[in-house]
Amino acid sequence: MHIAMIGTTAPSHIYPSLALIAELVRRGHRVTYAVGDSLAHLVEPTGAEVVRFRSKLPQGEHDWPDDPADAMRVFLDEARACFDVLTDFYDTDRPDLLLYDIGGLAAPVLGRRYAVNAVQLSPAMVAWEGYESDLAEVIVPLRESEAGRNYHAAYSEWLRENDIDADPWQWITYPESVISLIPRVLQPNADAVPRTVAFVGPCIDPARLTDRSWTPPRTEARVLYVSFGTGFNDRPDFYRTCIDAFDGSAWHVVISVGDRVDISALGNVPANIEIHTRVPQLAVLEAAAAFVTHAGMGGCTEALWFGVPTVAIPQAVDQFGNANALEELGVGVQLASEDVTSESLRNAVEHVAGSAEIAARLATVGAEVREHGGVDKAADQVEASLRAR
Repeated sequence: MHIAMIGTTAPSHIYPSLALIAELVRRGHRVTYAVGDSLAHLVEPTGAEVVRFRSKLPQGEHDWPDDPADAMRVFLDEARACFDVLTDFYDTDRPDLLLYDIGGLAAPVLGRRYAVNAVQLSPAMVAWEGYESDLAEVIVPLRESEAGRNYHAAYSEWLRENDIDADPWQWITYPESVISLIPRVLQPNADAVPRTVAFVGPCIDPARLTDRSWTPPRTEARVLYVSFGTGFNDRPDFYRTCIDAFDGSAWHVVISVGDRVDISALGNVPANIEIHTRVPQLAVLEAAAAFVTHAGMGGCTEALWFGVPTVAIPQAVDQFGNANALEELGVGVQLASEDVTSESLRNAVEHVAGSAEIAARLATVGAEVREHGGVDKAADQVEASLRAR
């Protein structure tokens, strides 16, 4: 079968489903994957055929609008801008099924165009029954703001242009079919999630599991991993605080700073601390005794997978909710950015790494996360959607 994946040109939106894409190819399906040409190299190793377009998405956190409705509008503008490229390709090479990331807004519209199912692969929480009333304090002001009304009007116009009569808020909030790639324990109100959502849990990429380009130190020192992911990592002052906090300590600290920080500008780096532009995260987490994270969903999920306690320092969007969830699960603590000092950070890390209660919770929650089914269950679910088309 021909399966078309409509992706989002951001690493944190690509990585969660890469192993599923590779598995579908392995099972003999032809998979085409639409993504901005700047990140095509992430997709190509799966064996999928890449459908390239020029992405409009900002590649740095500071380039995104501050207003949440304006930030949502960026994804809509992306979908409209690449739509002609996608229809030029798929009109003459129609898929049997569409898969899409939460930012791949063109997919449901293409699904209506070709009369095929469009299944969302969600790397974040999904809406539940009562979602809009439960979060009314956030949702109502967003939708009633000038930016929110403009977003709704532009989305409505685009849907009408494609002969779709639907309210955009309902259209994006309650997709027709969803495969959730997060652990159920990180989904708010999981028991109230619609039956159209299938929880398969994290799809950990086997290639990433076997990447040993980083190896643990040959010492008895505990490993501390520090990373703010790929989108919110331009934090040189924070990395300097980490260096000061663990200079000369018994910890071996691994800090991943990303492409936007000049490592040489961080100054003197003690022997017990290593700083990299990037590291194979799973290899480091497998060896880590604690993880300082911005609480992106990918990092939260992988920390639970490996049973690593977290110190969450959320920066934006869903990270605050993720940090709350980790704390409520009893698998870590969180610090507000403004409260981070060398002392508070060091104390938080020592607490989570030394807590028997947190270790016990991690053992229980980690086992539950690993039992979801992952890649195999996700691929089975996709094939069930193919059969139901």
